[in-house]
Amino acid sequence: MRQIAIIGIGQSPVTENWDQSIREIAGEAIIAALHDAGLTSADGIFIGNMLSGQLSKQENLGALVADWVGLRGQDAVKVEAACGSGAAALRLGIMAVGSGELESAIVAGVEKMTETKGAETTSALATAADADYEVIQGVTFVGLNALVMQRYLHEYGWRHTDFAPFSINAHANALHNPAARLHEMITEQDYQRARMIAEPINLLDASPIGDGAAAVVIVPLEDVRRKFPSQAGLKRRNIRISGSASATDYLAVHSRKDPLWLAAAERSTRQAYAQAGITPADVDFFELHDAFSIMAALSLEACGFAERGQAPRLGLDGEITIHGSIPIATRGGLKARGHPVGATGIYQIVEAVQQLRGEAGATQIENAQIGMAQNIGGSGATIITHILEADRVN
Repeated sequence: MRQIAIIGIGQSPVTENWDQSIREIAGEAIIAALHDAGLTSADGIFIGNMLSGQLSKQENLGALVADWVGLRGQDAVKVEAACGSGAAALRLGIMAVGSGELESAIVAGVEKMTETKGAETTSALATAADADYEVIQGVTFVGLNALVMQRYLHEYGWRHTDFAPFSINAHANALHNPAARLHEMITEQDYQRARMIAEPINLLDASPIGDGAAAVVIVPLEDVRRKFPSQAGLKRRNIRISGSASATDYLAVHSRKDPLWLAAAERSTRQAYAQAGITPADVDFFELHDAFSIMAALSLEACGFAERGQAPRLGLDGEITIHGSIPIATRGGLKARGHPVGATGIYQIVEAVQQLRGEAGATQIENAQIGMAQNIGGSGATIITHILEADRVN
């Protein structure tokens, strides 16, 4: 397999977008990524999306978007892996370009979620769970995470307030991200007073949905200078994907041997670390899937950044901030950037590239060299991990 470089990134703001259709939102991010790469086309298009058929009544999204951005005739396909659809699309793009089947690819994630009624959107999101054994019982996605969080608090003796730093950090970082949905600071008092959604998860434990798209352009690393002359004049670091791995677990949480351990995260991360030849100590920042604060804690533990049951300590000690030992949600994360589900995995990659290029502004991590992004589908059923590294300046 050839090594892969990311040479272009683009994104639209995460918001309630009443003025654009799903094709227009996707097109905005793709055209921005092509412009950033200095290209006008690519050999293939991979679109991560979960809900277009249910909420926009639009499938065949690959052909739709290819047509819209003027790339009719190109290989194009939609990829679905629930909330992990964006990273799943990137993984397929990597395999296509890495194998030599394609010489370049656009990988985008897009979702339009806010035009439908809340009950309809909630019902659609529940399809990420097990329809026969979870959804049929009336449990919602937030309900499943609430049950997991209840068990975590019981097993390890933490207070609900101990999870506040995850949300506070995300909101603080999102202030400096123009694409983020939420641009307001929160305090521990705000967290404690927030409206309860499903005990113990309150409004500030949960990420907001939104409309948005993000995109990247990938090519073989060996060809960045030889076949893509547009890159030669750019005084910026090459960003290569040094690790890409995916793993699955039982779809239903109750079927897992241990509901407090993200086995698929452990598996995919171990594989990605081995591919990149690194350990957790080498990772400069982690764009994790903080759809709920409990998932942030479980991800940090499964990926080797905290001992089992001890992830809240990282937040309480300030280790998850941009000045800490393992910065997370450096551009707001799902919690404050927003969570347009099928697009989230690509937003994470765009933000990781911004960090590694030194383009993260007020939330820039000093000397960032290696970043990790992890996208989760369902309550830990599909987990895809990517490791990105910055090479020398062109």
